[in-house]
Amino acid sequence: MTRFGYGVDGTLARDVRRAGGAKAWFEQQLTRPGSFNDRDADAVRRWWPDLDRTPADLWQRQVQEIRGGWQVMEDYGRWLLVRRIRTRRPVLEKMTEFWEAMLHVPVSGDAQFTWRVDYGDTVRRHALGRFDQLLAATTTHPAMLIFLSAATSTKRAPNENLGRELLELHTLGTGSYDEDDVKASARILTGWHVDLWKTWKASYVEEDHWTGKVRVRGFEHDNREADGREMTRQYLRYLAHHPDTARHVCERLATKFVRDDPPQALVKRLAKVYLENDTAIVPVLRALVASKEFRASAGDKLRDPGEDVVATYRALGVEVRRPSRNDSGANAILWQASGLGLSPHAWPRPDGTPVSDDVWASPSRALGSMSMHWSMAGGWWPSEGLRYRTPSAWVPKKPIRFADLVDEVSRDLLHRPASRRLVETACLATGCRAKEKIDREHGLYEWGFPRLLAAVLDSPDHLAC
Repeated sequence: MTRFGYGVDGTLARDVRRAGGAKAWFEQQLTRPGSFNDRDADAVRRWWPDLDRTPADLWQRQVQEIRGGWQVMEDYGRWLLVRRIRTRRPVLEKMTEFWEAMLHVPVSGDAQFTWRVDYGDTVRRHALGRFDQLLAATTTHPAMLIFLSAATSTKRAPNENLGRELLELHTLGTGSYDEDDVKASARILTGWHVDLWKTWKASYVEEDHWTGKVRVRGFEHDNREADGREMTRQYLRYLAHHPDTARHVCERLATKFVRDDPPQALVKRLAKVYLENDTAIVPVLRALVASKEFRASAGDKLRDPGEDVVATYRALGVEVRRPSRNDSGANAILWQASGLGLSPHAWPRPDGTPVSDDVWASPSRALGSMSMHWSMAGGWWPSEGLRYRTPSAWVPKKPIRFADLVDEVSRDLLHRPASRRLVETACLATGCRAKEKIDREHGLYEWGFPRLLAAVLDSPDHLAC
């Protein structure tokens, strides 16, 4: 639940109990995500109406200086973060995020922003389907074509950007191809077109398609037809089913959900499941979670900036309301993620948001997280358009031992009992003794409670997953 979600809250805990336990809940999330009513998560999209405008409309509004593309993309990041706070389908949401990062189209850029929201919607539709279908949908999507310069690639001047990244980042992996493969890959992808700076319509232009025999690794095609769309589909299917792609995809999955140096034996087993199931994603995830390596690595991964922000809102039970002004919490949440190192899908390079911890495990990230936890523990910032819980939600009217209070707060925020280490940390943070009696007349309740909440949020129990 922790690694395939965004932090445990009361709703998630109830869903797990109703499903019959974590294993049954995960299976239901994989195969029947629609059985979890996600009305509250779906509703927030209406808060940012630009997300549903057409590419041409978005471009005209930028040209007319009504609203810039960078502002629309900020709204996209906010929508994703708030959606993750509210969702009851965290596995689908997590896998959408995973594939959007691997098959990366940055939210920055004066051209691809026009199609970027639709690209994310496309990934979400395929996130628990088959990788070959996901790869076909994303490679030929206008946002990807624009970002990697394939939208204007022609037989006279084939652009190699998409052909190369398709091989290196999206399928076979580094070192699994040569320059001749890149050239052939680029030629195969000529013809896919987007009418840049005008209508922004996507089309296929046969006159731009390079014809002639092509070969990429074991894929060969006569490529005699001016309409190369069917050949593109065959090529992408070949790449998706290649053993190197199976290894590349499964290694990234294991790095994200197990540990930074995933055991190659696990990667090999997952790749076998991937190939035996026609690139279907669900059997691979099922095998990953059932593995002894997955069970043994609990708590080994560090939440990235976005995950930390979302998990903090969920742990504290902060209610996010529709933004009514610039500094509303639903808007400020993006600045919080940026302050920790990265807002959703803003990684500038084609390789996408990293899934290894070394990028995020830095002193500056630790200090940023501590500052964010502290400001939210006290309900100080953001504060507009948010509803925080008060200390009375945790401190009973009758006196309670401080150690027991820490345990109750830990069970509430993290849904796990407080460890001895957490109790000792809380004592140091608040100045309270473990056996000290706490009631609503105590200074901890009156003014010091944020110190206790921040101590819990700063702990590895919250930051690790």
